[in-house]
Amino acid sequence: MKDLFTTGEAADICRVSQQTIIRCFDTGRLEGFRVPGSKFRRIPRASLLKFMKDNHIPLDNLESGKKKILIVDDDVEIVELISEVLSRDGRFDLKTASSGYEAGMATQQFRPDLILLDYMLPDVNGNVVCQTIKNDTEFEDIKIIIVSGVIRQDEIDQLLKSGAEDFVRKPFNIDELTQKISSVLQLV
Repeated sequence: MKDLFTTGEAADICRVSQQTIIRCFDTGRLEGFRVPGSKFRRIPRASLLKFMKDNHIPLDNLESGKKKILIVDDDVEIVELISEVLSRDGRFDLKTASSGYEAGMATQQFRPDLILLDYMLPDVNGNVVCQTIKNDTEFEDIKIIIVSGVIRQDEIDQLLKSGAEDFVRKPFNIDELTQKISSVLQLV
């Protein structure tokens, strides 16, 4: 477990911009130290933990070290398959939602790194979800992979323009899906 963080790492953990962390550091709201002979800042684990608690930032990113994935699909079998495979992988914390409304609530509470999003949900389509998330500065860093079986190439192109990082066609190859997840999340 890591005991010292850069401002970039602290920003990722807190789900804020690096500038926000730097500003909090420079004003004394976030304790740490500068690396001697450089402009670099370092934040001890205990200071980051206190800062997160004081500012009501969920601690789950700091605690597990796992990437968080929200699986949004109204097909229970698809959700179970993806959940099972990603759980066995061990690198991910997972939550699920079966509608756009549930996805919005889960995004607010869970703060995922990645959303696996079915294009055709009972209450909304993928374009709306992508645009809503990407237009909110609080969530703009969340990655989105669309998973769908009923979609044309022009719709895929539109989804990618709306903010989705990638697209996987149903039925999908589970190895292809995990490879795309690893690529989007920049995992080794």
